[in-house]
Amino acid sequence: MSWWRDFFGRNGLGLGLFLLLSVLVWAVLMIVLPQLFMLDFSLRENVPPPLWGTEAHGYTLEHYRYLLRGSGNTESGFNTIDLAVFGRTILAAVFVTLVDLVLCYPVAYYLAHVASGSGARLMVVALIVPFWVNELLRAFAFKVLFGSGGVINDALLALGILDQPYDFVRANIALYSGLSYAYILLMIFPIYNAIESLDRNQIEAARDMGAPWWRIHWRIVLPHAKPGISSGCTIVFMLSAGALAAPQVLGGPSSLWFTQLIYKAFNNSANWARGSAYAIVLLLACLAFVLLVMRVFKVRLGEIAK
Repeated sequence: MSWWRDFFGRNGLGLGLFLLLSVLVWAVLMIVLPQLFMLDFSLRENVPPPLWGTEAHGYTLEHYRYLLRGSGNTESGFNTIDLAVFGRTILAAVFVTLVDLVLCYPVAYYLAHVASGSGARLMVVALIVPFWVNELLRAFAFKVLFGSGGVINDALLALGILDQPYDFVRANIALYSGLSYAYILLMIFPIYNAIESLDRNQIEAARDMGAPWWRIHWRIVLPHAKPGISSGCTIVFMLSAGALAAPQVLGGPSSLWFTQLIYKAFNNSANWARGSAYAIVLLLACLAFVLLVMRVFKVRLGEIAK
């Protein structure tokens, strides 16, 4: 428990206890208890609020069964629509995460080991300033860019690349682009923090020995940046899978998001129990992805936190 001694040694007993209790209270009130209430609600019968807590509000697995079986009237016996939406949401979130990783790793490396002085500060400001705009407004801005009469279509038509406007919204290009952009900082900065702590002498030594750039990254930079990469991937995946504003604004007719099903269950169908069950399933999928990423990169939770 050396971390315990180091923590109280740096902060003192009084401040250390205050910090630990603050984090504990925040975690219990804002994370643990809401999820437990959601889990309990997902296992209850769907009854009107006046009947909550009565015998009619008993426990059931019907809402989880509905996700798998639906109403039971389909030929396959499965709820193919909701399961397809769930699978598409998870795969799309994985795709957005991979796109952000490919785009952000070079930027993070450049910030950490190439850029310096005013150039680095200007680049950081350029990355941060667009995020002063609300996420919903950014989603509408992407709709303006990718719409049939938007900026990109107008440019492609003017250059003669297209004969008629391309429906980027129906093809989900607008949605994936909007999601990738929305969480790009949450991928850049964890990777940047990890790479910045890498000793430059290791890179210089590898260059002096004739190692090509790809081997330097594969054998030196990437192993050192694994905690930052896994942290960025888990954050981007969870936020992408749980996004609502971007799918509502940028999604095409065939791009229903799983969070939209949850939203409809809570707000349109007044079926809080089913919405809670769907939310718990999405939470479990996100936790499974986190564990998978940690296993792939062979990192522990303590390394990510460090």
